[in-house]
Amino acid sequence: MKNVIAFFDFDGTITAKDTLFEIIRFQKGGAALYLGMALLSPLLVLFKMKAISNQQMKEIVLRLYFRNTPIEVFQQVCNDFCRLRLPSLLRPKALNAIAWHQSEGHQVYIVTASAENWVAPWSETMKIPCLGSILELKDGLVTGRLVGKNCNGNEKVCRIREAVHLTTYATIYAYGDSSGDKEMLALAQHPGFRTFE
Repeated sequence: MKNVIAFFDFDGTITAKDTLFEIIRFQKGGAALYLGMALLSPLLVLFKMKAISNQQMKEIVLRLYFRNTPIEVFQQVCNDFCRLRLPSLLRPKALNAIAWHQSEGHQVYIVTASAENWVAPWSETMKIPCLGSILELKDGLVTGRLVGKNCNGNEKVCRIREAVHLTTYATIYAYGDSSGDKEMLALAQHPGFRTFE
């Protein structure tokens, strides 16, 4: 069937780990990652208590590690991450599901809260469009802020509806692993929650 579409979350669904922390480790090293997390620990407690939103916490982390990085430098390291580190983080069952959808002629999308910078270089090799969070740039430098909303929760549905006319598809699949995916899963006749673990 050609009029079938499948939406895959990325972190924790296609990958076994959260790639935000993996891209930090890849770019800055393990020591810098753990030092930064120690510095941010009071804010992480507030985040766990839901006193700080997902977007606020993500922007705090991005600013700490990547603010004022030239985009050319940042993107090159993201490309290297997708080539050198990401393959070891991918879940074989998720890759098998993607391959099955593609073999059946289904349209496949990645829909992720991660920045497109370190997901799209991989998804493009798979011939899969990526809808992700967008990093703000100023004078060619990463600011650590996002353009618009973090692509999580209801924002995933908004981004999907901007990119795709869902009414043209007879069947929708969606795969996710967290509460941030529940709105996307609700779009599907075939929702898969933590299917690949």
